Amino acid sequence: MHKKMLSIETEKLNRIEAYRLLISAVIPRPIAWVSTIGKNGAVNLAPFSFFNAVGESPPSIMISIEKRGGQDKDTLRNVKETGELVVHIVDESLMEQMVFTSGSWSYDINEFDEAGLEAADSIHVKPPRIKNAVVAMEVKSTQIIPIEGTNSTMIIGKVLMFHIREDLIDDRGAIDASKLHPVARLGGSSYAKLGEIFRSRRPEVVKK
Repeated sequence: MHKKMLSIETEKLNRIEAYRLLISAVIPRPIAWVSTIGKNGAVNLAPFSFFNAVGESPPSIMISIEKRGGQDKDTLRNVKETGELVVHIVDESLMEQMVFTSGSWSYDINEFDEAGLEAADSIHVKPPRIKNAVVAMEVKSTQIIPIEGTNSTMIIGKVLMFHIREDLIDDRGAIDASKLHPVARLGGSSYAKLGEIFRSRRPEVVKK
């Protein structure tokens, strides 16, 4: 028996209702744990789940950041000032500290210190990276794009350097997902582990 489908006009939803449906439908979402530094030297660390890869050469990523109370969040403010960020992939071992840094901390608070995380110097950018992160990407922003009709701004940046735990790299030069143990974002306060991994080959295209 077919289940009844709901057809929902987004214009009839308020912001919270639309947001709730979107983030619970587009799952699982990878988490970008982003470190930045302002012109005044203030260090910030915060997670974002509107995040993905968008280009391969040079390798490029995007994150999207909503305003808070009509003002830019610290991460966006810092990227606008310096154009630099470090994006970390969250694994299970750092899950609790990642959630801790998602709080509404004041601009002068260093979330590395608050979460008990050891910082390591980056090579090409000023923001520090999380020393124990399994994957960290030094990134230079290339585009900062307000998303029309929303409170969000998209940052697109090119990856200048990868820092990857050595044992994660397989024979193909790729990261072994079964060793990475990434954490993904669902709706509300829910998260997910990777779960079952399977392969499915693309069909061969036969030219006539």
